[in-house]
Amino acid sequence: MKFRLLFLIFIGSLYACKKNVTPEEYNAKAADPGLFHETTTHLTDVIIHDIFKPPVASRIYSYSFLAAYEALAPGYPEYQSLGNQLVKFNAPPKPDSGTAYCFPLASIKAFTQVGRTLTFSGDMWDNYEKDLFEKYRKMGIPDDVYERSMAYGDTVAKHVLAHAAKDHYKEIRGYRYTVTNKPGTWVPTPPTYADACEPMWNTVRTFALDSVTQFLCPPPAEYDLNKNSKFMGLAMEVYNMGKTLTEEQKATAYFWDDNAFVTNVVGHAMFANKKMTPAGHWLAIVKTVSIDKKLNLIQATEAYTLSALAIFDAFVACWDEKYRTVRIRPETVINNNWDPNWRPFLETPAFPEYVSGHSSISAACGTVLTQLIGDNVAFTDTTEKKYGHGVKSFKSFEDAYWDASISRVYGGIHYRDGVEEGTHLGQKIGQNVLQRAITRKSRNVLAKNQALSRL
Repeated sequence: MKFRLLFLIFIGSLYACKKNVTPEEYNAKAADPGLFHETTTHLTDVIIHDIFKPPVASRIYSYSFLAAYEALAPGYPEYQSLGNQLVKFNAPPKPDSGTAYCFPLASIKAFTQVGRTLTFSGDMWDNYEKDLFEKYRKMGIPDDVYERSMAYGDTVAKHVLAHAAKDHYKEIRGYRYTVTNKPGTWVPTPPTYADACEPMWNTVRTFALDSVTQFLCPPPAEYDLNKNSKFMGLAMEVYNMGKTLTEEQKATAYFWDDNAFVTNVVGHAMFANKKMTPAGHWLAIVKTVSIDKKLNLIQATEAYTLSALAIFDAFVACWDEKYRTVRIRPETVINNNWDPNWRPFLETPAFPEYVSGHSSISAACGTVLTQLIGDNVAFTDTTEKKYGHGVKSFKSFEDAYWDASISRVYGGIHYRDGVEEGTHLGQKIGQNVLQRAITRKSRNVLAKNQALSRL
C-alpha cells in the first residue's frame, strides 16, 4: 500500500512538472534553430543519396523551405506570408486565432513533410523523424498544443505541395533533347556522353520571375574558329589554362565542383561518386553563416527560404539561356579541332555551356545573403570537407560567388564570358527575389531600393 502511494505521488509529480512548463519555456526550447539546421542537413543527405540533378534538387529545397517559412511566420508578428507575392502562390490557411500553437514545431513538420514527399528514400526519413519529434515531445509541449501544431504543419505542407503539383515539373519528366549537330552547338561529352539534363526546365513555373526572359543575357561570342576571333580567344584561354593550372586553381575548381554524380574512369572500369549539388552547397553556407551570426529561428528560416527561391529562379532562367544558345563546350571544341587528348580538370556537365549554372545560382544566393546579413560578412566554408573538398575562407558573399564563378574556367568546363554573364544574371535574379518576396513587414525600404538600383 505504501509503495503504491509513493508511486502515485511520483507519477503525479511528473505530471505536475509537465503541466508547469509555460508556453514561453517550451516555445523558447522549440525555437532553438539547432534542430532546424540539423534537419536541413538531413534533407541534403537524402538528396545526395537519391542523386537528384541540380535543377531538381533546387526545386526540392525551395518548396521545403517555403513550407517551413509559411508555417513559422504566423508566430512572428513582424513577418508575413509570401502568399500572393510569389507567382500563383496563395497564402496557406491561417492558424485558429486565440488558440495556442508551437509554430517552430509546425514549421519543422511542414519542412520534413514536403522534403519527404519530394524525395524517394522514405526509409531515410522514418527513423530521423521519429527521433526528431521525440525531442520536441520532451520539451514539455502540452499534448493538445503538440497535436494542433503538427496538424497545422501538415496543413501548410499540403498547401505547398498542391502548389508544387501545378508547376509543370511532372509534364516534362522523360523529355529528351535531340542533338542538332550544327556547328558550334552542344553535343554529349566524355566520359559518359550522357543525354542533356532537363532540356525543358525553362517551362517550370518560377517563384519571383515574371518570365524566364525577364533578364536576358547578351548573346555569347559567335562560334568562329578563326585564330583571331573572340570565340577562339575564349577557347584558347581554357585550353592553355588547363595545361598550366596552379595547385591553388585546381583546389578552387575542385572546391566548387558540386557535381551530383561524378564519373571515375580507371582503365576499363567506371564508377561514380555522389556529392552535393550547387544548391546544397550554398544552402549549407546559409547554415554556416546563420550559426556564426547567431540568427534566431525566423531569421535563419527567412535566409534559407529567400536563398532557395533565388537559386531555383536562377536555374530556370539559366536553363532557358542554355537551351536557347545551345553553345558548345570547350572540351568538344578543343578535342575536335586541335588536341584530341585534352581533358578538362573537372568532368564536363551534360548540358550546354552558356551561361554557367553554378555562376548564376551562386550569385543569386550570394546577393540575397548580402542584403539580409551584410556586405562584408567573412566566413569559412567547411560545407564539403567530408567529401574531401577542403575548407575555404571568404571575406564576403560576393567574394565567394565570384570564386565559384571563375572556378568553372579553371575546371575547363566554361568559357570566361559564360561565367561572367552567368554571375550577372544571378545578381539580377537575387535582387528580383528581394523585391518580390517581402518577408518582413518593416523591411528597410532604402535597402530594397538600393537592391533595385543595381538591376
